[in-house]
Amino acid sequence: CIMSNEDLISVDYEIFGRVQGVFFRKYTQAEGKKLGLVGWVQNTDAGTVQGQLQGGRSKVQQMQQWLRSTGSPKSQISKAEFRNEKALTSLEHSSFDILK
Repeated sequence: CIMSNEDLISVDYEIFGRVQGVFFRKYTQAEGKKLGLVGWVQNTDAGTVQGQLQGGRSKVQQMQQWLRSTGSPKSQISKAEFRNEKALTSLEHSSFDILK
């Protein structure tokens, strides 16, 4: 099956808008797990949410789209930035965690 040969990638993200106090991290973790991704998510002092996604390219792209446009029900996303995309030979995280 083609899926198993899919490139593994890692990408960092930062989400701007009303994304704190609206369960954004919890929903991000749930969506990441649903897609089979690993990584982390945390609030920043600047009022944004940031983290890292790792997994198969198509799943990471689905998650990027979700972070751009969906988020948690009460969130209002004004901008999603993705950077440091790189290919991986293996995943560097074992789960999808919410960091304090």
